[in-house]
Amino acid sequence: MDLGLKGKTALVCAASKGLGKGCAMMLAAEGVNLVITARGKEALEATAAEIRKSHGVQVTAIAGDITTTEGRAAALAACPSPDILVNNAGGPPPGDFRDWDRDTWIKALDANMLTPIELIKATVDGMIARKFGRIINITSGAVKAPIPELGLSNGARTGLTGFVAGLSRSIAKNNVTVNNLLPGPFDTDRLRANFAFNAKKTGQSEEALSAARASANPSGRFGTIEEFGAACAFLCSVHAGFITGQNILLDGGSFPGTL
Repeated sequence: MDLGLKGKTALVCAASKGLGKGCAMMLAAEGVNLVITARGKEALEATAAEIRKSHGVQVTAIAGDITTTEGRAAALAACPSPDILVNNAGGPPPGDFRDWDRDTWIKALDANMLTPIELIKATVDGMIARKFGRIINITSGAVKAPIPELGLSNGARTGLTGFVAGLSRSIAKNNVTVNNLLPGPFDTDRLRANFAFNAKKTGQSEEALSAARASANPSGRFGTIEEFGAACAFLCSVHAGFITGQNILLDGGSFPGTL
């Protein structure tokens, strides 16, 4: 299927590795030119070079922290009018809510709620004027089924979800969509960090926890970044204009609910 995206431009945040990289790779495979961001310059440049070599599209790498005013300004200076915006940022650390002070909460909200909103605010009017726009927020399966040790993420990402629910309906008539992708257990640094946290708490090895989690999933495995990126690319396509305001769970069947 031709997704109708050749020649479009995307700003993909936190794209040097993990789910952000998966999205950038699959958009590039459809002929989308990219501006990608991440904090680590070396890994970001390596990813940019890999994508250019594989897909022959334009890739601009902007190293910086997208959760800061300066990082957003640099990214938007390089890509002020994207057709596609993929919001992504590393999740806050696990822990016990009793240990979190106000500053800890504000940092989580800045990264996983307010930063996506700021980037949407900076780019959505251009999309409306051009009558095409696709905004994807990478949130978490924790929005659907909260994870006790990830209370910061549960709270911040659910706040973004509520905001998107209203915004998406108000701009849909302009062929601008906003959807959230909710990753479950994907093989990423984030997942491995959670295993490390729980290994210290339980005394089990990280390897044992990982194997148990994978085998407990109905699919019997963790997801790949390519699978996640393919879902993102379809939602960004010309064929997905009737899908908006949705929270799409990618978890290999681990969520046990009907809805």
